[in-house]
Amino acid sequence: ARPANNMAQQYITDLYKTAVESFKELPTSHQYALGAAGGIAGVIALAAIVPSGDKPKTFELTGGSIARENVAKEFKEYSASYGTDAGTGIVDRSKTVHLVDVFYSLVTDIYEWGWGQSFHFSPKLPGKNWKQSEAAHEARIPSILGAKPGDKILDVGCGVGGPMRTIASVSGSHVVGITINEYQVQRATHHNAKQGIAPLTTVVRGDFTNMPFEANSFNGAYAIEATCHAPKLEMVYGEVFRVLKPGAMFLTYEWVATPKFDPKNAEHVRIMDEINYGNGLPEMRTWKEAEDAGKAVGFELVWSQDIAISSVVAGPWYDRLGTLTWMHHLNHAIVSFFDFLRLTPKGMKEVHHMLVMVAKSLIAGGETGVFTPMQMIVFRKPGKKQ
Repeated sequence: ARPANNMAQQYITDLYKTAVESFKELPTSHQYALGAAGGIAGVIALAAIVPSGDKPKTFELTGGSIARENVAKEFKEYSASYGTDAGTGIVDRSKTVHLVDVFYSLVTDIYEWGWGQSFHFSPKLPGKNWKQSEAAHEARIPSILGAKPGDKILDVGCGVGGPMRTIASVSGSHVVGITINEYQVQRATHHNAKQGIAPLTTVVRGDFTNMPFEANSFNGAYAIEATCHAPKLEMVYGEVFRVLKPGAMFLTYEWVATPKFDPKNAEHVRIMDEINYGNGLPEMRTWKEAEDAGKAVGFELVWSQDIAISSVVAGPWYDRLGTLTWMHHLNHAIVSFFDFLRLTPKGMKEVHHMLVMVAKSLIAGGETGVFTPMQMIVFRKPGKKQ
């Protein structure tokens, strides 16, 4: 990334010199006004280009496990995998696992850069900021699972490990995360070590519909907005059932269509199609289909509740997307700028544009109430708890 940084810095330096010369020719009153506005914009842009914390800088956005020269090609193939007819989703469901791997190679750096290390939504708690609300949403999980020190807990679709680190820290349990994407394994392992959580975490690359774990080996399991990527929910739920010990609990925050969704309403279908495409989902299931999938593989249904509407005082999960809308456009301008300079892989601008556009559909899904990313479903594997 260093040569790219040097090129960008030189280009920006040249632009700055030109701007200064033009600025000096303006009347004094205009200089004051423009200086104030420019100062604010400069701080915002600098924060976006070189963000604080351990996450990628704009110069360093990559295609993850995808070679730089192949990013545009892979994104084009990803886009073509979705049908053009309403409600189609991924046409060839046998390619779902591969497409999800491609999707997360394309978006992981952008997610970390623009959102954070926890790739999920949460309700906004009164008096708490978004990061605190996010942590509370995660910390609920080990309490419900009954996770304790010495337990081994499975994170099904762990991403770069944001929730894993919260849950391991809160519970003292050893959390094993599985993700289909090798780049995410690298990022999660890096963050776990840097934040001092490595002794309580393990990250494995694997397909969560065919997990490399022994049967009856985990004391509990959870999934945070991840199993929605499975070709069929029964495939991943069945594997979770297999690896859990008898009596153990499985909690999932599931992306689902709510009872307000009308499959005959064209606008509802459009919203769901765009959410699927922009998030790597093969299709959108209903809350009832998710519950039934768990029972079909042998689980007992303990609890099912839409966390998005369970509290009358919590703010909507999609408000965070709304408050960041202006930042999305600024970020896209920055990504486009570095795309023009060829400092980011060709195709990264298009990937970011997809994510900006799907944010609008997610907001629409939340505002209409037809979609929730947090149908909390708690299952129990029958048998005496070990």
